[in-house]
Amino acid sequence: MASRARGVRGVLGSVKARAALGATAVVAAALLLTGVAVLWLLETNLAREVDLQAEVRARDVAGQIATGAALGSIETGDEPVQVLDDDKRVRAVSDGLEAIAGTDNNSVTALPPADSPPRDDNRRDDDGDSDGDSDGDSDGDGDSDDSDDNSDDGDDDNRDGDADRLGPGEVDDDVEFARGRATVDGRSGDYRFAVLEVRSPRGEELTIYAGAPLELEQAAVGTVRTTLLFGAPLLLAVVALTTWRVTRQALRPVEDIRRGMAEITRSTDLSRRVPEPPVRDEVGRLAATTNETLAALEASVERQRRFVADASHELRSPIASLRTQLEVAEAHPELLDLPGAVQDTVRLQDLAADLLLLARLDAGERPRGGTVDLAELAAEEVARRPADDRTVAAGPLASAPVAGSRGQLARVLGNLLDNARRHAASRVRVSVTPDGGAPGPGRAVLEVADDGAGVPEAERERIFERFVRLDDARSRDDGGAGLGLAIAREIAVRHGGSLTVGTAPEGGALFRLTLPLVEPSSGQHQPG
Repeated sequence: MASRARGVRGVLGSVKARAALGATAVVAAALLLTGVAVLWLLETNLAREVDLQAEVRARDVAGQIATGAALGSIETGDEPVQVLDDDKRVRAVSDGLEAIAGTDNNSVTALPPADSPPRDDNRRDDDGDSDGDSDGDSDGDGDSDDSDDNSDDGDDDNRDGDADRLGPGEVDDDVEFARGRATVDGRSGDYRFAVLEVRSPRGEELTIYAGAPLELEQAAVGTVRTTLLFGAPLLLAVVALTTWRVTRQALRPVEDIRRGMAEITRSTDLSRRVPEPPVRDEVGRLAATTNETLAALEASVERQRRFVADASHELRSPIASLRTQLEVAEAHPELLDLPGAVQDTVRLQDLAADLLLLARLDAGERPRGGTVDLAELAAEEVARRPADDRTVAAGPLASAPVAGSRGQLARVLGNLLDNARRHAASRVRVSVTPDGGAPGPGRAVLEVADDGAGVPEAERERIFERFVRLDDARSRDDGGAGLGLAIAREIAVRHGGSLTVGTAPEGGALFRLTLPLVEPSSGQHQPG
């Protein structure tokens, strides 16, 4: 069970599953909102159409009544129509109406005409009197109509009170709507009733209920709802499956990269590379960058292996020599070469120091902050060199403050001077110039030149590699371990500068150290 749960979590945790679930969720939300909006708009529009049909039918019936048509002879059509008076009594119904619900009277039996005498407060008899008397007495008190008994004032008051009531033959402008059911010719269904008031020419106040069927509206809404209920899951399934397949296809190169990296890790063979897709998209660039990283890692590991091998080789010679001298001294003390043993020990100590410094530089050690004047440093280093057949002369030494470690920069200058003295015929020159020959402003240039054989152009980059000596036949005692120039370039790069070699005016090698200048006030001189 636990393994099954982990498998489910693994599937759901994949990018393909998350992409499919995310796309499905977004589409589901969009379908839900769209479906609700479509259903609401559809119901609203269809309801307006049904209301319009019911209102047209109600006004048609009201028009017939308002023009004096008898209630028993009005044309109602095939839809349910019910006419009620102001006492809620049924006065007329449409043909075939068998049952009705939702109106003020659920009866479908109209009163006979005899049971519904018209109420006309303004009717007059043949002689023009309003009370039916033949003598012209309008109030029944024996007086003629000419006598003023304030009856007109009472009529005016009644007319003022009925100002809002419809006049004879008028149809109300306002229409109300109600929902109900009706059975017409044996068919039952839901209807939308338009409720409209009308006053007949005889003064009867009538309310008309004219219905329009909701069957088409319900069928249309039901069809759309069913389509959404059954179509939405199918669409979501298609979206999920399509997203899964597209994502899987898109991530297949990523899986190939992962599988390739796993195989490289298991085999520890850094010469292998991951497959690169032909399309140079994000995944293609990822594969290319991965291969570049593998190439850099391979080069770094190879450089480290070579470094260890070279270091072991270089250490083996002084250690073997020192051991031999000690073993001879143990057996024959009088044969001990003490100066040679000291010299081998010093060489061993210097080599260990060089290896330790390179290890720190490879680890990314940054120089300590401070300001160093290259002119002062050059003067000090020149003064330390012994006077022999190879003269070390100071050329122009202009003040050139730079930021960095005084000890490391002194190591660079010392290595350059030692290398120049080993290869010079008779003279070594040191100069410091701000901006002199630099590729741009704000840089200091330190040059060390000799009058020796120089460095062949094809070897000018190779000499900065570790444990490289152009003259392999030269004695290690004279040529060192081949780490001085490599250390010098590493320090120059760590200080934001560069170290190159060219041809000196004297004919030998010209080493040029370029470093960024700083203002003298931006830092303090470091002690040596």
